Amino acid sequence: MEENELLKRAEELFRRSERSGKPTATAFLTPAEQMLLREKIHPDLGTQMCFYGGYEDSERNIAVFLSEEDVEEEPKEWGAGLIRAVHFKAFFGEPGHRDYLGALLASGIVRDRLGDILINGVETTVFCLPGICGHLLTVDRIGRVSVKAEEIPLNEVEIPKREYRKRSFTVMSMRLDAVAAGMFNLSRSACAKQISEGNVSLNYSVCMKTDAPVGEGDVISLRGKGKGTVSGLGGNSRKGRQFVETEIYV
Repeated sequence: MEENELLKRAEELFRRSERSGKPTATAFLTPAEQMLLREKIHPDLGTQMCFYGGYEDSERNIAVFLSEEDVEEEPKEWGAGLIRAVHFKAFFGEPGHRDYLGALLASGIVRDRLGDILINGVETTVFCLPGICGHLLTVDRIGRVSVKAEEIPLNEVEIPKREYRKRSFTVMSMRLDAVAAGMFNLSRSACAKQISEGNVSLNYSVCMKTDAPVGEGDVISLRGKGKGTVSGLGGNSRKGRQFVETEIYV
């Protein structure tokens, strides 16, 4: 969705929730779109904006506008009517994330109607908006593999453990080219070239500034190399270099 269109839609949903006192929600948003709304949308006192994808630490989330009283409740209480979970069991094969996404999009589903797709061997859970839940339940094949689908409560979804490897290094300054080079084991000049070619994203948005500041909690991705998070900052070395700790998803 275009930036202006997304902001306009979010403002409309916020005002609707404010008038009705009932929760309203967007479709599923990418991490970059979520960051845009956090920066640009500032609900008035009495109405809050929350992000929810069906489970804790989800990547693709809906933005929900709701009253302060509703915010105090657990997301599973107000989220059940906004997000559904469809569990697939595969037979004689283990389709991956790309297989599921490709098959579902080919069936006519728009991407923003789908949330995260969690793969756990032959079992997969797809989070979706209520309007397409029925369609997902009719899916019986992913590629060449037969599958059986059933809706399950959000609190019964089994969340696979996220795997990552740690990497520590030092930098002279917390700028994108230096941190990304350390994270992905590249020379600084090679990383600067990747940045100039638009292959590096900072917090899910392409960043072409080699000297963009990076801090703890920031997410950096490099096309073809993967994605990681700056998980911590240590002290300085004797030569004044900053210790950096990162976690790279595997």
